[in-house]
Amino acid sequence: MTQRLKRPNLSRRSFIRAVGGAALALPFYELAYRGLRSSFADVSGGARRLIVFYFPDGVAGPSADGSPSVWDPTGPERGFTLPEQLEALNPWKDHVVFLKGLSMGGTDSGSHPGGAKKLLTGVDGGNGESIDRFLARTAGAGAPHRHLFLGAMANQNSASGDKHISYLSPGTTAPPEDKPWQAFERIFGKKPDGSGGGGSGDDTDASIIDAVLGDLSDLRGKLGDTEKSKLDLHLEGLREVERRIKGMAPMPTPGTCDMPRIDVAGIDDKNAYDPALFPKLLRAQTDLMVQAMACGLSQVGVLQCSMHTSELIMSRFPGTEMYDPGFDMRSHQASHYGPSHDKSKREYRDYLLQRRWFVSQFAYLLEQLKARPEGDGTMLDYSVVLLCSEVSDGNTHSHDNMPFLLAGRGGGTIVPGRLLNYSGRRHGDLLCSIAHSMGQRVAGYGQGSSGPLPGLLK
Repeated sequence: MTQRLKRPNLSRRSFIRAVGGAALALPFYELAYRGLRSSFADVSGGARRLIVFYFPDGVAGPSADGSPSVWDPTGPERGFTLPEQLEALNPWKDHVVFLKGLSMGGTDSGSHPGGAKKLLTGVDGGNGESIDRFLARTAGAGAPHRHLFLGAMANQNSASGDKHISYLSPGTTAPPEDKPWQAFERIFGKKPDGSGGGGSGDDTDASIIDAVLGDLSDLRGKLGDTEKSKLDLHLEGLREVERRIKGMAPMPTPGTCDMPRIDVAGIDDKNAYDPALFPKLLRAQTDLMVQAMACGLSQVGVLQCSMHTSELIMSRFPGTEMYDPGFDMRSHQASHYGPSHDKSKREYRDYLLQRRWFVSQFAYLLEQLKARPEGDGTMLDYSVVLLCSEVSDGNTHSHDNMPFLLAGRGGGTIVPGRLLNYSGRRHGDLLCSIAHSMGQRVAGYGQGSSGPLPGLLK
């Protein structure tokens, strides 16, 4: 299932001539030609990227009174039914592997910090390198930005240490970038407040754009799959400019490689930790992650939503199921819903709504990946996307039957649309499987790991 990019028979001079002297084409040339010169696009393991989506404080798993998890799907390997917490993934069932029974081991079980330390390292106490950092320096080493660590209020109250899930080395974490406008400028080299294009609207400008579109369409046939995907994004950007000039349609929301954009209107350093703005901040960070990867700027990224034992007031999220401006319900507060799954208790009802919301944001990430063409499919087909939290049940803080989901086809290395049960197997085997999907044939990953999960990889 290995797919390698074929280097096009195209000289630097002919490439410049093909994109033609048009200033609109230059951003794509700089990006695409850099990709041709590097080994970044030479994918050896199928999956071209890893994105980790983390949310805090677990799920409504097996309760203290012995009631079963209300997170796990029910039914056979195929044709299973999703529970209330996973309802937003019903349209995405064929793109996700739902995993049951994975354990992070007994050490520090019952602890949020202990779970956060093991989550991506597979090692007790965070005494290892996390899988995202390992893959950033191996499979993703040729990318302009080896690793993207984007947070949504993940540094609130000067959080540090075990509040952050990405480990550079044993015991050493780094903070995510919480301000998407700063991350955008670092990644794309400009501020996110400009539209990235424009024109006078006369026939001369329109004819120049038409000519560039024709030249780049001819060029498309000479490129490999990865560069074709980048070029398609660029062509769409030029068509957007053309439509604006001719007055045919308003500028659509999605960004492109030459005109990247995120919506951070009304957010600045002064209100970056206002809980009412959390949904908008997370959406901006998600859009930024996808655009950066679509443009070949990174292969490995982590989206960290808040932090464990989160004080995020989710009842202040406007337009959501849990919105209640007269009552402050925090994530960690709701996770301590009591010994049973009792919907008569407000904490439990709100906890379910909170988990549903985080899953819906994961679904949005999948939607954005699927909307962008790549190779013979979409970005989602060539991605591995991990959904995770640091504990299983939020009330018991168990480290067993962890809430892991794996989305994407990993470039053909993963067969999604299944429910797989591993009955106590260590989660390091999942991390090992992710490494294998990106061409890194490690024997295991973390303590107690014995190799890739059987039946997960194709």
